[in-house]
Amino acid sequence: MRIRCPFCGERDLAEFVYHGDPVPRPDPEATDAPRRFYEAVYLRDNPAGPHEELWYHANGCRSWLRVTRNTRTHDILGTAFAST
Repeated sequence: MRIRCPFCGERDLAEFVYHGDPVPRPDPEATDAPRRFYEAVYLRDNPAGPHEELWYHANGCRSWLRVTRNTRTHDILGTAFAST
């Protein structure tokens, strides 16, 4: 699989590290914080089709990327810096 880094261009998958879904962190001060953290970590959807993921370009420019990948075909549909 090849991922297009917005800064470095198209690179091999071996240069990147997968870091999961961009899940918002629950409020640790909430009264039901343990339940919310449990749900955020363990109770996630397993979509079939286009899905947004976080990747880190560890052996390149060291940028965080939002990668849209089709989970059925592993085709990369788009990439962008995570801050945008």
